[in-house]
Amino acid sequence: MEQTQTPLNNRHKHHHKVLASSVLALGIALGGFFPGYYYYKTHINNNTVTVKGLAEMDVTADLAIWKLKFVITENNLLNAQQQIASQAEKISKFLQNQGFSKEEITIDRIETNDLMANPYRSNDANTSRFILTQSIIVKSNNVTLVEQSIPQTDKLIAEGIVFDNSEGYPVSYIFTKLNDIKPQMLADATQNAKKAAEEFAKNSHSKVGKIRHANQGIFSILPREQTLSSYETQQINKTVRVVSTVEYWLD
Repeated sequence: MEQTQTPLNNRHKHHHKVLASSVLALGIALGGFFPGYYYYKTHINNNTVTVKGLAEMDVTADLAIWKLKFVITENNLLNAQQQIASQAEKISKFLQNQGFSKEEITIDRIETNDLMANPYRSNDANTSRFILTQSIIVKSNNVTLVEQSIPQTDKLIAEGIVFDNSEGYPVSYIFTKLNDIKPQMLADATQNAKKAAEEFAKNSHSKVGKIRHANQGIFSILPREQTLSSYETQQINKTVRVVSTVEYWLD
């Protein structure tokens, strides 16, 4: 039997059409609103300039750590111990004669290496069985005295003391007052960044506004005299550097 549409069914269909059209219109409206909103925000955020400001300061190390490591080789362990104790006393007296106080001098423990306990030892009969090493550490704020004393160790070598410098340069010159200069350096870096921003603003016919975001950067301590083989800890004279990144609003 053929079915006929009632007025009620017609009204339901009309209602669905209106609702669908309304949803479609709302979707188009929202689709137009949100892209415009984000474009507006992006446009506002583009009214900024990001610049970097460099600040450098020359400083001098205020702490020196000097490691004097010396070696004894012997076939008799007792003789080796006596010799290394005697040499430690000579080095300690030498350092005190140079002007270092007893409080600045630390005598480290003796390290003993028995070559007979090494499965890969040499069978050379002339090789000494025991190798004893010991270190004396000088920790002083008088970095100039340390620098002047290093060449004087030739006198100890002339007395038969053998120094082991296999670990590298025996002295570390350290700058410990970085926190004291940080505020001034950050102020200088920010000022230099603002100068760069003002130069940009001048060229773009705008004015520098307030800081939107800032990153202070990382402080680096570099050797004053930079070469391919130079290390910061080997030089008394150093340069501290920081690069700050600052984003300014443009008016």
